[in-house]
Parts: sequence; C-alpha cells; structure tokens
Amino acid sequence: MADTPLTHPQPRPAFLTSHWWGALSVCDFSQSARAERPGGRGRGLRRLCGMRRLCPRLGPSALLWAARGPRRLSLGAAPGMEELLRRSVPPLPPYETKEKAPPPAELLGAEFVRFYRGLQPGPPRAELLTRLARDFGVEHGRVAEAAAKVLQAREQRREPGALLQAEDRLRYYLTPQYRGLFQHLGRLEGGLRFLVELRADLVEGLASKAVDGPHVKEMNGVLRNLLSEWFCTGFLTLERVTWQSPCEVLQKISDSEAVHPVRNWVDMKRRVGAYRRCYFFSHCAIPGEPLIVLHVALTSDISSSIQAIVKEVPPLETEDADKITTAIFYSISLTEQGLQGVELGTHLIKRVVKELQKELPQIKAFSTLSPIPGFTKWLVGLLSSQSKEQGRNELFTEREWQEISEITGDSTSETLKKLLNTNEWVRSAKLAGLLQPALMRLCAWYLYGEKHRGYALNPVANFHLQNGSVLWRINWMGDTSPRGIGASCGMMVNYRYFLEDTASNSALYLASKQVRASEQVLALVAQFQQNSKL
Repeated sequence: MADTPLTHPQPRPAFLTSHWWGALSVCDFSQSARAERPGGRGRGLRRLCGMRRLCPRLGPSALLWAARGPRRLSLGAAPGMEELLRRSVPPLPPYETKEKAPPPAELLGAEFVRFYRGLQPGPPRAELLTRLARDFGVEHGRVAEAAAKVLQAREQRREPGALLQAEDRLRYYLTPQYRGLFQHLGRLEGGLRFLVELRADLVEGLASKAVDGPHVKEMNGVLRNLLSEWFCTGFLTLERVTWQSPCEVLQKISDSEAVHPVRNWVDMKRRVGAYRRCYFFSHCAIPGEPLIVLHVALTSDISSSIQAIVKEVPPLETEDADKITTAIFYSISLTEQGLQGVELGTHLIKRVVKELQKELPQIKAFSTLSPIPGFTKWLVGLLSSQSKEQGRNELFTEREWQEISEITGDSTSETLKKLLNTNEWVRSAKLAGLLQPALMRLCAWYLYGEKHRGYALNPVANFHLQNGSVLWRINWMGDTSPRGIGASCGMMVNYRYFLEDTASNSALYLASKQVRASEQVLALVAQFQQNSKL
C-alpha cells in the first residue's frame, strides 16, 4: 500500500489545534485570546473568565494581569532583561529568617514566563539563560563564611547539635538563587510545562554551544534535579494508547517516534492494534499528554528483525492469546527533550512489565529489539586510524582482508570506509557475505568491551544493562532500512530481561561494571579477541 499523508481520518476539533494545546500558561492564553478577539466590547471580561476556568489556582492579581495582556503592566512599561531578572529571582533570605520570608508574587512569575516566551529562540534566550546562571547563582561569600563555621565547630569539638546546625546553614547557602525562581514557577498553573520547555532550550544550547560555561552547566544540573523530583513515579500515570485515543495523543506519539519513524496513519494504527501495545507516562500537572512512550510487540519468540514488527500489513481484528508468549520492547522515545536525564525509561519498562503480566500472564519472556547507534561511526574511526599506517590491519584476518580488497579493488581501507559511509556495501551480496562474520564479532566487542568510564560506551546498551538485562543476541540485518544500515550496518541486538535476576544483574553492573552476556555474544567476543589486534 502506498504511503499516505499523516492525517488522522477524523477531523481535529478547532479547540485542539496545536497552538491551543501548547497554551497552558497564563501568558500564552492571554496572547492567543488577543489574537482571536482583536476587537469588541467586553473583551477583557471574557479573557478573565477564560483564565479563571483555565487557571483556578491563580490569584486575582495574576488573573487580571493575564487578561489585560503584557502592554498594561501595573508596574510600568515592559522591563528590560536585567530588570526582569532582578525582579523575578527572589533573593536568598538570611538563614535565620528563611522560614519567615514571604513567597514571591505570582504576578512576577507570570511576567517572567511571558518575557521569556516573547524572546526569539536562539541568541536572545541564550543571553537570558547565561545571565540567570552567572548573576543569580550561589553567593560565594556566604558559602565561605558558613564553611568556616563548620570547620570551627569541628575543631572546637562542639556538641552535635551545633555542628549539625552549621552544616545545615552551609547547605542552605549552597543553594543558587535561581533555584528559588524555578521552585516558584513550578507552583504556577502551567509552570511545570514551562520549566520543561526552558530546560529543552538549555539542553539544546549546551549541545550547540550557544550557551556554555560552568555556570550554565551547573544551572542545567540544578533544574534537572528539580524535574527529577517533580516527575517521580508517584506523580506519573501509566496510560495505554489505542486507535480510539485522542488524535492529539496519536499525533504526538507519531511525531516523537525517534527509533522507527511512523510512515502514515495506517502504520500508526498497526502499532496500536492487535499483537501490539503502546504505553506512555503522563504527569498529574500535564494530564493526558505523553512524556515518554514505549512500544511493545506481542510474539511467540524473541524477534530478530524489526521489519517483521513495523512492516505495513492490514491490522488483525482479534488476538489469539495462545500465540503470545513473548513481549518485545522495540521502541522507547522521550517526547520532551527538557526531560533528558530524568529517570523515566526504567520506571516505564517496569510498570509495563507489571501491566502485561496482569493482562497476559502466559508471557514468559521479556526482551528488547534495540538499535545500535554509533557502531558504524566507531568502526569507520578504527578504519581511519588504520589508514594512517600503510598496510596495517587489525580488524580482519589476513584472508578476510585479501578477499575484501579483491572486491573493492583497494588494498587500503579508504574504499571500504566510503562504502560503509554511503551504505553502498549492501548492494554487493558477495561483499556483505564476506563482511558478516567480521562485523558480527566487531559489534559484539563494541557492545561488550568498549567502555566509557568503565561502563558500556553505547548509550542504549548502558541503559538496558543498568536496568539489569542480559546482552542476549546480535542479529544480522535486523534493520535493513537506510537508517539502520547507516547507524549499525543493519545489525540489531536483543537485551533480555530475566525478571528474577534483574536486580542482581543491575547491582553487579553498577558496582563491578560486569556485563552479563549470552553464549552467542561471548563466543563472538572470543572470536574478536582471537582475530583482532586492538
């Protein structure tokens, strides 16, 4: 069947447009209201009533400000960036009066949200984030003074109560001022969503070097830790996606699928239909909206190819439960980049396992079918280091390299590198057959033996090994899509979860950095060690 545009067959209600769906804050709502109602008497009252329904927890002042819009601030004209930060970031009160300090005005928090969202993405927001991190961090003078009191209490061998109070004072002054702003914003209606958006800008800015430096990195860590507290499992709801789910949910899941892109609505219907399950976590402050999504295939054995799972076939009407003995986790995707580093994936897998055990108790095997991002890049890097020394060969046996050179017509690794970078090597069945045993053992070593600070270099491997899985099986041509060939020479890997062993496996990996692996993987690793000279 030919691909069709990704358009849901049911029309999207006007009130569920993407603009409104993102407008959960005071400021966005007032702006959209202003755009939709350019004139007419009673406009402010209608806005105010709308804001009361949307944000029942906001006080009258903040509601009145949002209804009037940013041009009618009671405090005067719109402030500049420096003035806004000075007004919005609450100063850290003295330790002795910390319990008596009044909370910041809701109006100032809403003003900060409006100002930030009014800035263009890129340099303007980067400047604000840099100033916030640099000028409103820890007060080092107070920290030094508090640290000196801790040392003094220890040297004087004062009673435990005095030492504990000195340590508490030090902890208090180690709190950056902008943390108070984040805490205040997190209490506002729509504030948690805004903080996730702000951290997404931070993550993107740090990756692109648009924002940089130790102060910004520290602020990113502080905000990540706050979000980890606010997005703990007690505040998360597990929801299953079906074809009857709201079209906005289906659209967001489709748009955010990062592992195996959704081709069209037929493909999406298949992924939530028979012999498939799709689950997501939502947050009580952002109900019904996917934060992280897990796709599951229900099969009779451990799958070795993603094509069999995501291929476009007419969905079956009913499931035969007797054919289901295995659950394959084949895709997990974060929908909000601002939640990177927040532990959601591990908890989602554990919750889904429990859900499947209740629904389908006959399932005995739980496994992933995972991509191996970075393998091809790692391999090409090794070939590049070889090419610097003429005739050097550390990856292949002499016979393998001789046969490969005869096909490529090049005794160096340059041609092979080009073929790997362009995916052209798969066009030659003979070359692919020659490369298979070498690539399989190289991939096994990449997953099992290549380390970063003692843990698996590959991020997907590290994630599942931390969860207590076993490096189970490497699958040749498990993903024949251009993306799969380019990222991992078409190979995929199963990480198998033996539920009775996950806790001990996880503890072993985290404490001793030991990887549990199957006989197939260990045999490939042994071949690598025998035939390669890395």
